[in-house]
Amino acid sequence: MIGVLVSGEGTNLQALIDAGLPILAVASNRKDAPALDRARAAKIPSATFALDCHATREERDLVMAGWLEEHGVELVVLAGYMHLLTAPFLTRFPDRIVNVHPSLLPKFPGAHAIDDALAAGVDATGVTVHLVDEGLDSGPVIVQEAVPVEPRETLVQRLHAVEHRLLPQVVRELIGTRSVDMSTSSEISNSSDESSDSALRGHVHGPGPGETDMSTSSEISNSSDESSDSALRGHVHGPGPGESDESSDSALRGHVHGPGPGETCAR
Repeated sequence: MIGVLVSGEGTNLQALIDAGLPILAVASNRKDAPALDRARAAKIPSATFALDCHATREERDLVMAGWLEEHGVELVVLAGYMHLLTAPFLTRFPDRIVNVHPSLLPKFPGAHAIDDALAAGVDATGVTVHLVDEGLDSGPVIVQEAVPVEPRETLVQRLHAVEHRLLPQVVRELIGTRSVDMSTSSEISNSSDESSDSALRGHVHGPGPGETDMSTSSEISNSSDESSDSALRGHVHGPGPGESDESSDSALRGHVHGPGPGETCAR
């Protein structure tokens, strides 16, 4: 049911895996993302869809959406995915894409949310889980939790811990209420202090105990770690060496191979 998009270390992906959620596929824009190793270790099919392997970003997103659909994905979770999604992807999963961001949106959107919060001198920042639209961290809020800035030496770790707790909680709630339109989804349990600026009734609550992958949906530079000898294809990796469970009848035509390094774009 769940597909996860990643670009980095994948600690939020690991939190979803550890929560026992039904993750069917993991996709990345970077073939060297450590998150892909986490997916393979959990025997989850994974694929790389680098911009260098596609003529346009829209084409890449369309191919990636098709690959996720082939694996039965209904809900997409951005767990540290560092590219904005384009209309061809968004229209394939309307109101079914969720992101986690390290600020109390709409404050401090983008890739530098923590630095921006510190520069602004705020007493508290936090974590937001929200639906994804074509804007930069601008979709409707589902849930928020405040985190005090001080002691700032541990702020990043405390924000990470909140992300790792909130994201699986929200995802579990959403897949448990699939009959409800996610754009008007019901309240997340154990939340308080309603936020009135969201159609999703997002909740702001204080930090929980034991708060650890910052996730943003901002733009980063185009991936450059894959060769550009193909106008169209991403790399498909199975859950471990010698996989054979990837579908090959789509426009993706990715190479099915193990987790070895040095992949080049499929023709």
